[in-house]
Amino acid sequence: MGTPFHLRAQAAAARAVLRLPPSVLVRLAGGAPVARDGCVLDPQTQMLTWLAERLGRAGRGRGDVARERVEFDREAAAFVRKESPLATVRDERVSANVKVRVYVPRGARKDGAAVMFIHGGGFVLGGLTSHDPIVRALAHDTGLVVVAVDYRLAPENLFPCAADDATEAFRWMVREAGALGIDPKRIAVTGDSAGGNLSAVVSLDTKDDAVRPRFQALVYPATDSTWSFPSMTTMATGGLLDRESVGWFRGSYTPDPATWPLPRVSPWFANELAGQPPTLVQTAGFDPLRDEGEAYGEKLRAVGVDVKVKRYRSLSHGYLNLIGTVAAADEPWNDLVAALRQNLQAPA
Repeated sequence: MGTPFHLRAQAAAARAVLRLPPSVLVRLAGGAPVARDGCVLDPQTQMLTWLAERLGRAGRGRGDVARERVEFDREAAAFVRKESPLATVRDERVSANVKVRVYVPRGARKDGAAVMFIHGGGFVLGGLTSHDPIVRALAHDTGLVVVAVDYRLAPENLFPCAADDATEAFRWMVREAGALGIDPKRIAVTGDSAGGNLSAVVSLDTKDDAVRPRFQALVYPATDSTWSFPSMTTMATGGLLDRESVGWFRGSYTPDPATWPLPRVSPWFANELAGQPPTLVQTAGFDPLRDEGEAYGEKLRAVGVDVKVKRYRSLSHGYLNLIGTVAAADEPWNDLVAALRQNLQAPA
């Protein structure tokens, strides 16, 4: 599915505007910096948020699901500008429900480490199209084989479909390691937003498996569907994800409130966390999900898990889709790449 000309033109125009000096961006996008809860929004992100509001594309869950998916796929890929040449990219079928896309970088070592990537989109949006540029960049920059998971989406497929599919995909990678040319004992799981949630769920689901994830990197993950942390209120608006959209996603994937405290919906409520893999948690300052992600990291740390939690104070939820466009997004991207390489002991 190609991006229509008008969206390509809008993205090109937005990128041109984003090259203006920060002070000019702030003046154009409201006249003053956006400051809240000790965080000051990055001027480029402030401008993108302002533009999204003016174009009527702020937030999600405002319309028809099919249309939302088309727009998400197009917009999510519009601002990722990294050139990422790879050796091969191919699709594989895990089961009737699950498809994956295998990205092999140039010079990938046989029987080397690998990454399973699980896309975000609130369990409702996204897929192999929306996150293709990100996954290409991840394979290119890490030098590792990356397997992207195409799990079933809500509301057609309610919980636990996405969770089941993610875990099934990880176990498939372990079984098919020889055919994939990877070391099954050196697989990391990572994902953004809903994908961060599902990455945590994979690590929880496989705690008794003979082969488990070597490392997990949770990028602004959703970890508490009961909304018990302050940022769901303090950061309800102002960034690229708002509380109203989070509510739409939650109602689409888990319409029954009785499911919200289940650990496979809200990993924060898991009690047996000792022995979880080393973990990186990245959060954005302007994100309703910020505090719950950080709290999950600290809960892992409290039981002895090797954890690094880092808040990127000036950024908003969704910064992974802005690498190469928003300069401040380079820092978390580089940190993610370095953490995957280091924890999988990939060669320099």
